[in-house]
Amino acid sequence: MRAVFTLIALVFLLLPHGAAARDVVVGPVNGVVLEVIDGDTLRVRMHIWIGQQLETLVKVDGIDTPEKHGKCASERVKAEEARLELARLVAGGVQLFNIRHEKYAGRVLAETRTGTGANVEQTLTSLGLARPYHGGKRAGWCG
Repeated sequence: MRAVFTLIALVFLLLPHGAAARDVVVGPVNGVVLEVIDGDTLRVRMHIWIGQQLETLVKVDGIDTPEKHGKCASERVKAEEARLELARLVAGGVQLFNIRHEKYAGRVLAETRTGTGANVEQTLTSLGLARPYHGGKRAGWCG
């Protein structure tokens, strides 16, 4: 019951009245990372209001990372490198911006920064652990 109240509170407090699912929570919304799922997905507990928190899966916006169940051994190795680097980056928490619904149920899409403000997308891309991605067909990781 508390989770339902928390979700209603988030919608009521952070979105404009009558907002549709396509709307965006601009942020920043601060969060604690509970789990790093893979190189671009986190389980985050967000502080949304006094005494109110919400846990959700967050897909890091703007990047594609190798899949842990990838098509080749090199992709699977690179996927673990990306996951470990993401875990290192967000160990001190995250700041989420432009939070919106993602195509997979139960997950949101957000521009993600470290607790100190470093851009996660840019960092992973500069290390070769991610590629820019804004929809469409993705290139493979098994060159």
